[in-house]
Amino acid sequence: MAAISASLVKELRERTGLGMMECKKALVEADGDIELAIENLRKSSGMKAAKKAGRVSADGVVAAKVGDGYAQLVEVNSETDFVARDDNFKAFVEQVAEAAFANKQTDVAALMEGALEQARQALVQKIGENITVRRIAAVEAPVVAAYVHGNSKIGVLIGLEGGDEELAKDIAMHVAAVNPQFIAREDVSEDVLAKEREIYEAQAAESGKPAEIIAKMVEGRLNKFVAEISLLEQPFVKDPDTKVGKLVEKAGAKVVAMIRYGVGEGIEKQESNFAEEVAAAAGLNKD
Repeated sequence: MAAISASLVKELRERTGLGMMECKKALVEADGDIELAIENLRKSSGMKAAKKAGRVSADGVVAAKVGDGYAQLVEVNSETDFVARDDNFKAFVEQVAEAAFANKQTDVAALMEGALEQARQALVQKIGENITVRRIAAVEAPVVAAYVHGNSKIGVLIGLEGGDEELAKDIAMHVAAVNPQFIAREDVSEDVLAKEREIYEAQAAESGKPAEIIAKMVEGRLNKFVAEISLLEQPFVKDPDTKVGKLVEKAGAKVVAMIRYGVGEGIEKQESNFAEEVAAAAGLNKD
């Protein structure tokens, strides 16, 4: 029997979209002949699932699990919101979240080897949409909390040193609503600052004011921008007269971790033209 190399498994995965273990098994059965493995897979249900792997999954849900000093967040995507509300899909999400939490696993590829990947493929077969486990995040801290918005489209994890779970959950709700990019102004990267400064300098230059005035205008706008994107400097949603930083300080706490997932963020949704799809399916050329 031919030796099955990792590169051969990788090539079959890229060509089919199937899981590592299934590709390896197919290659073993085909004695290392990748074309024969593909032919055999085309006859199986797994290959049918793989045909949907190229379709964009930009909808779905997030799910959170919280334990003693440990919290985890997963995002599982579907192609449509209709499927995201399906009980079978929800059951799969719960299965993924439970497995990730039990093993403290944040590596999607490692988590999806074996039974979970088989469950995913079976769900794709049943539902008829591409389903993907997109990402997993975890927070470990003395105090942790998670908040998932009612429609399961936004999820937040917060880790604190000091304070209590109620405070952590309040901050998580704030993060879900306001979406700060950083915990503190010190965390704002130089790249972000440089880009904003360049924009403000270009805007201020059109005012025709003296250079020293322009410099003050730019720094003022930059300071406002940093305050708006920093959690600790934002007005607390439940009490706009109090900054989140003051709320945390009053409780003798410190925010040490913040993770926010919005379903589908960063995924470019494909826009389809129904007439073109019909023409393509019929093998017609559109002039």
